[in-house]
Amino acid sequence: MGPQSVYRRQGYARAMLTALVHRATAEARVKTVRVTISPDNTASLATISGFGFVEVGEQWDEEDGLELIFEVPV
Repeated sequence: MGPQSVYRRQGYARAMLTALVHRATAEARVKTVRVTISPDNTASLATISGFGFVEVGEQWDEEDGLELIFEVPV
């Protein structure tokens, strides 16, 4: 088990995403929150589930390869 494994499945990413969406909601000029996730990153895909994100497309990232684009209005 690697050192990062200790922090997995503790709810940290979901808590950060919750805080980010709440913060975005408080900013009048922010209309949309966008996330990009590799299609095989099941942990991140699970993290955004329940937040209302909708897949709106895909993009190619030079470093990470194919990424799916998700958005949710705030």
